[in-house]
Amino acid sequence: MNRLTRRIGDASARRPWVTIAAWVAALVLVLPLAGLAGASFVDDLVAPGSQSEEAMELLEERFPEASGGSAMAVFAAPEGERIDRHRPAIEAAVARIAEVAHVAAVTGPFGEGGEVTVSSDGRIGYAQVAFDVPSMEVDPEHIDALEGAIAPVRGDGVVAELGGDAVFINGETPTSGAEAAGLLTALVILVVAFGTVVAALVPIALALVAVAAGLGGITLLSNTMNVSSAAPTIGAMIGLGVGIDYALFVVARYRENRTAGQDHRTALSNAMASSGAAVLFAGGTVVVAMTALALTGLGFLTSIGLSTSLIVLFAVAAALTLLPALLSLLGDRVHRRRGAGPRRRRSRARRVKEPQGSGWWRFAHRVSGRPWPYLLAASAALLVLALPSLRMETGFPDAGDDAPGSTHRRAYELLAEGFGPGFNAPLLIVADLRSPGVDAEGVPALSRLVAADPGVASVGEARVSAAGDTVVLPTLPTTAPADAATSDTLARIRDMVPDNVAVSGLTAMTDDLTRQLSDTLPVFIAAIIVVSCLLLMLVFRSVAVPLKAAVVNLLSIGGAYGVVVAVFQWGWLGGLFGLDETLPIASPMPTIFFAVLFGLSMDYEVFLLSRVREEYEATGDPVESVARGMAVTGRVITSAALIMTVVFLSFVANPSPLVKMMGLGLATAVVLDATIVRMVLVPASMALLGRAAWWLPRPLQRRLPKIHLDRPTPAEAPVAPRAEDLAQRRT
Repeated sequence: MNRLTRRIGDASARRPWVTIAAWVAALVLVLPLAGLAGASFVDDLVAPGSQSEEAMELLEERFPEASGGSAMAVFAAPEGERIDRHRPAIEAAVARIAEVAHVAAVTGPFGEGGEVTVSSDGRIGYAQVAFDVPSMEVDPEHIDALEGAIAPVRGDGVVAELGGDAVFINGETPTSGAEAAGLLTALVILVVAFGTVVAALVPIALALVAVAAGLGGITLLSNTMNVSSAAPTIGAMIGLGVGIDYALFVVARYRENRTAGQDHRTALSNAMASSGAAVLFAGGTVVVAMTALALTGLGFLTSIGLSTSLIVLFAVAAALTLLPALLSLLGDRVHRRRGAGPRRRRSRARRVKEPQGSGWWRFAHRVSGRPWPYLLAASAALLVLALPSLRMETGFPDAGDDAPGSTHRRAYELLAEGFGPGFNAPLLIVADLRSPGVDAEGVPALSRLVAADPGVASVGEARVSAAGDTVVLPTLPTTAPADAATSDTLARIRDMVPDNVAVSGLTAMTDDLTRQLSDTLPVFIAAIIVVSCLLLMLVFRSVAVPLKAAVVNLLSIGGAYGVVVAVFQWGWLGGLFGLDETLPIASPMPTIFFAVLFGLSMDYEVFLLSRVREEYEATGDPVESVARGMAVTGRVITSAALIMTVVFLSFVANPSPLVKMMGLGLATAVVLDATIVRMVLVPASMALLGRAAWWLPRPLQRRLPKIHLDRPTPAEAPVAPRAEDLAQRRT
């Protein structure tokens, strides 16, 4: 692998302008094409094989009018007034709504059945909008057209908002702009780490190029498959972090080689052979973890995994091609520090060759000198942080969990105020009259049976298909969509109805999706762990190192889960993160978290242990190799983790609680991984394992292919520790 990355880097460095022109051409091709093709993001929330999916397929086949998407235009008069005082303006808005594309029908609050569509106090009313396509296929442009249709009503002093399934699924979430502040902070960290603005700007530029190309690719991908609306945000979040980190590791190794006395060309070639190979392997691990989301069988998670993998691949490609091209052109402007005279350069070269005096080296020996206390203390700290995750309550988010300023959140609150919390959680009870069970004469009895359930607020009038073979009973529960009581009501209804009756609707679909996520999460976790261990075994030719990596990564991920539960579900320090209420953990989050966090944790594992392995091959001392590996990578890994933490925390400022949840969880895991795990657990566990850390059974040694990451060349071979240094350490 190191030969491959060396060749790629050397080729890019020899022809830098050709490489840069190729990237510019790719961006010029992808971005305008993506703009012309347009983004059509769809949240495919169907759980394959579920009862809700079967019911919706039946409706699409026999009763298309009942399977179409829906929205609600909600109107509220000022306090003390009735909505009918503004009837002309509202009826004009309803007429404009009827002209929007794909609107099949619209029933205003003052039309037939007006007593149902106006609240008991007469202040809140809604217009029911029916589309001729399913909710997931409603284009955001049509939502914008609905917004334009109701906007003039606000000039009459009326509150006008959009709600309903189609708006919740396809509505756009506003951004905070804090992401730019995160990048600026990352730039400051890089300037401090490198001491030169030029060296700091290179990783930022590469990350932006990778994210731009990746987002263009995601847009094009959305025209060939259903891509979740969350995919661009999650992909950009991960892409910025890994894009900066991958470039940082290569630039840091290049500068280290230059400080050690290597000429510009040799230093760059050796950096691409060592850190470049680590980037390729680390990026591949993230891609494997993210594409494993397809194991859940859920379309929207598969799209998130593929989209994020696409951006990570661009980040790896940029680090392996565009970065050496830029470094070859910039030359010593990347390596030179301001005010770095000959004496300072000699001092830095001495520290590179003799890392024994660094703080990282001393701390690693302090931990390895008393491994059990440090190991137990660090493990206990992570386990304490993980304890809240045992009380994790998952549920699919509803519009009430979205950003307070969004129109569907305000519509949700108005509908709950005027008509009860269950009004936002409609269910569709679908009876297939062609199958044995309830028949046409038994539909009224079925309606009464369902209405008698204590969790049901009302059952609407039965709707019958044109062929008379399918019946739909609109049903409203008494509780909100994400309420656990609603899931209980859904389960009771499904247990009481005959075999030819199914329950669907968005609330039932998301409940089925949550159950499938819970069922597939253990299989998903096991698959990622097994594949990652096999990959690490191939690279490090060890049995213990992959198993140790899996255990410590699980501890850091568990700690991140616990922090998220404590903040969002229990409300601890919620005000610090802009939360005005507690929230259940979004059911897709544990799965997405694990894929992302396990992949990112493996990044740092690869960069640290590849250097440790290099030192072990040179010294043969398992403890000294860890200390020297930490000495030469500690500062870089800490800077990389700090940058990634800042980038992730910038998303906590996003108005959406779900984006906050993702940003906080990722930032927490990175902090835990770069501190407790890399600084304490790794040296302590490696000291306890000793030479057994690098043991591999002979049958596997013969059968496994040899893959080298940081294979040192004579020009960059690590200096073996002097006898007096080893004697001093043992003392």
